[in-house]
Amino acid sequence: MQHPAFEEVTIHHEHTDDATFKKKVRKTTILLSVITVIELGIGLLIYTMHKGENPNELLVLMFKGMVCILTLAKAYYIVSVFMHLGDEIRNMIMTIVVPLLLFIWFIAAFIWDGNSYKNLRNTYDKHFQETTMPAKHQHKEEAKPVEKPAGKE
Repeated sequence: MQHPAFEEVTIHHEHTDDATFKKKVRKTTILLSVITVIELGIGLLIYTMHKGENPNELLVLMFKGMVCILTLAKAYYIVSVFMHLGDEIRNMIMTIVVPLLLFIWFIAAFIWDGNSYKNLRNTYDKHFQETTMPAKHQHKEEAKPVEKPAGKE
């Protein structure tokens, strides 16, 4: 009898034949392709909404959130099926996922800190004004041709 603390460590690999594995990979590939086509459609929709005069910001934000969710779903399927992480024991999965989540938190913290620095620099340094949007183009009057003085040719 095995000790209950080591039950999770016991490996019970299910040996599947080649046909079953190929069917699983084909199904996952089709699913990933469909998700990618949906993401591209949403991206084109967002692009056309931005070309309009007044895009609905809430709707654009919702579409961007949908793209993020679909991207995370694709990442899950890629890691689970093609990298075979779905067949591993829970401790192995946590060994990979927890550092990944810490890395994502690390990136978010640096982005937040950089944005805070930019905002403070724009507030307290009057000689430095950073903008991310180009200045609006002003309509200038057409330049009139310079007339030559009479008698000089």
